Amino acid sequence: MEAVLPFLLVAQGVLGGLDTVLNHEVLARLPQRPEARPELALHVGREAIWALLLIGLAWFGWHGAYAWLIVALLALEIAITALDELTENRIRVTPHNERVLHLLLAINVGLIVASVYSLSGEPSAMVRRDYGFLSWIITGFGAAAAFWAARDFFAWRRLRRASVAAI
Repeated sequence: MEAVLPFLLVAQGVLGGLDTVLNHEVLARLPQRPEARPELALHVGREAIWALLLIGLAWFGWHGAYAWLIVALLALEIAITALDELTENRIRVTPHNERVLHLLLAINVGLIVASVYSLSGEPSAMVRRDYGFLSWIITGFGAAAAFWAARDFFAWRRLRRASVAAI
């Protein structure tokens, strides 16, 4: 199951990036909408988790007890995503393509969880991995997630100041 992990991570990067750029930025323009502030806060958390996951999984196999650290991060990501679904449905109408992307992302996260979980029964160790060019692509997606987490954090802060100034 570990052999498919880099492909699942690349798929997550592509689908997550498409959702972020197309739906959150171009269509919904979330960083410009004060009512989207709660959604942006959730995105900051999720993007930061994906930055850690993508970079960590691009170069290391997390076995035994270490796999549980990754599973815990993925469980937190799933909880944030569930809360995000509830939040965004109160704030805006999501386009059909966004709903489909969220479904594909959820299926892919489940496959990533299964892949990492399959390593939890092995002896505890962090094993150096090099998936060749895929490790670099996954690292690039991790860096993009970190950038977007920072960008959304600053948008969240700016929208807070804007809402306080409007009072």
